Amino acid sequence: MIIEVIFDLETKKFFDEIGSNDPSQLGVSVVSLYKRTLNNNLQEEEGEIMSFWENDFEKMWPHFLEANRIIGFNSKRFDVPALKPYAPNIFPKLPHFDILEEVKKISGKRASLDKIAKLTVGKAKTDNPANATIYFQKGDNESLAKLKKYCEGDVLLTKEIYDFGLKNKFLKFKDFWNEERTITVDFSYPTVKAKPFAQNSLF
Repeated sequence: MIIEVIFDLETKKFFDEIGSNDPSQLGVSVVSLYKRTLNNNLQEEEGEIMSFWENDFEKMWPHFLEANRIIGFNSKRFDVPALKPYAPNIFPKLPHFDILEEVKKISGKRASLDKIAKLTVGKAKTDNPANATIYFQKGDNESLAKLKKYCEGDVLLTKEIYDFGLKNKFLKFKDFWNEERTITVDFSYPTVKAKPFAQNSLF
């Protein structure tokens, strides 16, 4: 069996509030992940979405440690650095798979999750990304519920894009000039799959 974790996070602050472009200074409000098991044909056997607020992060790391692949969107440049103040030192060395990194590698250009989702799977983000930080800063129960729903929505959107690319070997999006692009992608596993790190290596 193969274990995958698809994840996203939201932050406590905006970049202009911290006067820096370092994600590790933003603070993480919530992390949502979809953990699933696949059979050897890469078909999902079971999966579960879950979210963790800051005071629950310690319960979150074992899920990442079990994974054969950790999937995100712009995760190597943003999410992984944002989690640096909280994460065990081993976290960046785990088997991360960044969809945006693959898109840029093939097309030479970056594209937003929303643009890829709209043309590839016919769906869009559930809210304005800026609202996620605003919801956290408001801090009332209704706002925090919206924040959690938005983060989980992005995880499920990332999952759909990843699954589409894995199965169909292409993604579609509109580029900077509003031209429709179709790129060939290869999300398959290498012949020798990376083994998850042992639990005792967490700290």
